[in-house]
Amino acid sequence: MNPMPRRVVTGLNEQGKSCIIFDGVVPDPGGSGVGMIWRTDAIPADNAGNAEAADRPFDFEVMHSGGSAFLVVEYPPGMGQDGPMWHATDTIDYIVVLAGEVVLAVESDEVTLCAGDFFVDRGVVHAWRNDGDAPARIAVVNLPAEPVGKGRTV
Repeated sequence: MNPMPRRVVTGLNEQGKSCIIFDGVVPDPGGSGVGMIWRTDAIPADNAGNAEAADRPFDFEVMHSGGSAFLVVEYPPGMGQDGPMWHATDTIDYIVVLAGEVVLAVESDEVTLCAGDFFVDRGVVHAWRNDGDAPARIAVVNLPAEPVGKGRTV
């Protein structure tokens, strides 16, 4: 797949005027294929300052920090075919498939999502799989939510 996509982030300059503070490739601080576009430690977010907010690798605790996370995730061909990684989160996740195809499996069903498809995960048990020959890329926004069903996987 192509390198991580471009990320542009706004802020304020020293004169208090709007400006571009970051313009470059989405950081992948853990080298895991999960690019952290931006994250906040709380909701509502504190938009003050111009510090980098995407410099920590993604892990499930990021999703449950009480803040938000905006990610880009890559799934290589064959990912998940050796056995799904079932999980649930105490988040609501807004997802857009940017490239390729991924299979979303839930306990009672599954669906193939293609580039351009939108998906809302409401914290239920699910797993991802890439049955195709090409990498898949999704964009995800995680926001805190009350647990449903079995609650988050630890």
